[in-house]
Amino acid sequence: MEKKMKKLNTHHQNAPRFVFHWTLLFFSASVSAISITTTAAPQPFDYADALAKSLLYFEFQRSGRLPYNQRVTWRDHSGLTDGLEQGVDLVGGYYDAGDHVKFGLPMAFTAHTSPNVLWAEVGDGDTDHYCWQRPEDMTTSRQAYKIDQNNPGSDLAGETAAAMAAASITFKKTNPYYSHLLLHHAQELFEFGDKYRGKYDGSVAVAKSYYASVIGYMDELLWAAVWLFEATDKEEYLNYVVDNGGSFGGIGWAISEFSWDVKYAGVQIMASKIDAKLNPINTNKILHESETCKNTKYDTDDNVDRSPGGLLYVRQWNNMQYVTTAAFLLTIYSDFLRDSNQNLHCPSGTVDHEESLSFAKSQVDYILGSNPMNMSYLVGYGSKYPTRVHHRGASIMSYRENKGFIGCTQGYDHCYNRAEANPNVLVGAVVGGPDIDDNFGDQRDNYMQTEACIYNTAPLVGVFAKLLHLKESHELELVASY
Repeated sequence: MEKKMKKLNTHHQNAPRFVFHWTLLFFSASVSAISITTTAAPQPFDYADALAKSLLYFEFQRSGRLPYNQRVTWRDHSGLTDGLEQGVDLVGGYYDAGDHVKFGLPMAFTAHTSPNVLWAEVGDGDTDHYCWQRPEDMTTSRQAYKIDQNNPGSDLAGETAAAMAAASITFKKTNPYYSHLLLHHAQELFEFGDKYRGKYDGSVAVAKSYYASVIGYMDELLWAAVWLFEATDKEEYLNYVVDNGGSFGGIGWAISEFSWDVKYAGVQIMASKIDAKLNPINTNKILHESETCKNTKYDTDDNVDRSPGGLLYVRQWNNMQYVTTAAFLLTIYSDFLRDSNQNLHCPSGTVDHEESLSFAKSQVDYILGSNPMNMSYLVGYGSKYPTRVHHRGASIMSYRENKGFIGCTQGYDHCYNRAEANPNVLVGAVVGGPDIDDNFGDQRDNYMQTEACIYNTAPLVGVFAKLLHLKESHELELVASY
């Protein structure tokens, strides 16, 4: 990911100190857009094709030794000495975007080699961005960085713990040994992150210009705790959220984004689902409280901005990451409303689960081409999509076709500034997307709009799967009618 500055966009209210008044204020901050229709006419989309393409994208981003069943034929092995200098095996994982650094916070994949040690990053953005090379030709630094008890990183430890706890649930039936291993590491990482508190970018300074922990680490500790409660049913984790929710923030104020840096909105949804399971009467009360709807008035300045075409707009740089995460959370919340037989009652109206899902669908359809540019921002989908994605490997001829070494600046000279389309199509990538006026410039050096990131595509996998399921069960027509 190219260098960027982050600005936290939240609205703070006085927060109660107990978990069971967490009220999905992220939803409240986004729901105002539900009454706004997009300017482009509705059209049917092939969600099965979109889902297949979005899954393929992750194969483009693989680091390390590629598996035998690799479908992306223009990629080859890379980063095979990662961790060698530090005496630890850090080969593998994924590149986060168009560069070749393996960043720990957005990716949460690196090695946990002992209870109080987590490897946080491989490579650094400054040297990497000086070069424009294929990953197979890398000559940039592959120095690895870690957090430990003397160099804490509670945000990174908490995020990795949450990811591992969630994955342990997924693999519990199909691979119980792996599930148990993931859960063991998740518990150790949570304990480590909570005991030795601090922001990871204070310990790993090279990350600060690229993935700075602007919001801090308290959201990740809460995020880890709610996932560990889901994975274990141990009250100690629920009590942690109850005891720390008020002082850690994120309870009584509207969250306008859900991202690799800001987990509060996800915590709110998890807390509400737990609340519904443990205290259904209380949840019913909460969903009808006006406190929930403070930011649902359609004329309030606190709502998330939208483009004329109806796209949620949080900020200029890689805005699509916030669109896809919002669509994902609204889809999850729609299921919550349906399963609990609830509507969201607000001063300006009532929102039911179909309306919530319909708005999420409108954002997805915008991405797939229902927008003023008539362009799909999911690369490879449809007849018109970005062809000059800001991505080193995609912009240079395939290593398997031409193994001739391409030097650090050679790529800039011959590929970066070339007007032609990329020789390799980065199928399934979601680019940064258009500006607040729905304009998009398909240029390789327009990295604010044309760089794609794994965390742009990842949330859409779940939404595409949901929409495909509804289509196959003939329920999608009802959603589309809202």
